[in-house]
Amino acid sequence: MTTSEYSEWWVKRINDNILGPSLENSQSIEEHLRVVPSELEIIKQDFERRNVELEKKIEQIEEENMNLRLDVDVQRLEANKLRKGKNKAEEELDSLKMDYKKLRLSMRTVGLGQTSE
Repeated sequence: MTTSEYSEWWVKRINDNILGPSLENSQSIEEHLRVVPSELEIIKQDFERRNVELEKKIEQIEEENMNLRLDVDVQRLEANKLRKGKNKAEEELDSLKMDYKKLRLSMRTVGLGQTSE
């Protein structure tokens, strides 16, 4: 003969007298079976996240470096162009000075450059 209390206990009993979970404050199976990452896994995830951030930063710096190199090339070309223009202007000035001296000399020879007294 069994008592009603024994019968209730027998129904609740699971795995040799371990009571089954009460439905109060129960977690869902997903929450109960959730895997908690180890410290090493957390460190690995942080490392991978930081690695991705640094790769993006490196990519940005490389792009900026390429743009700066292009700017340097443009500045160098402009400087060369200005230098060539300056040299040409100096050559033309020297040529004009020579022409002016020749003109003054020929004017003296002809007598056009003299003032009357």
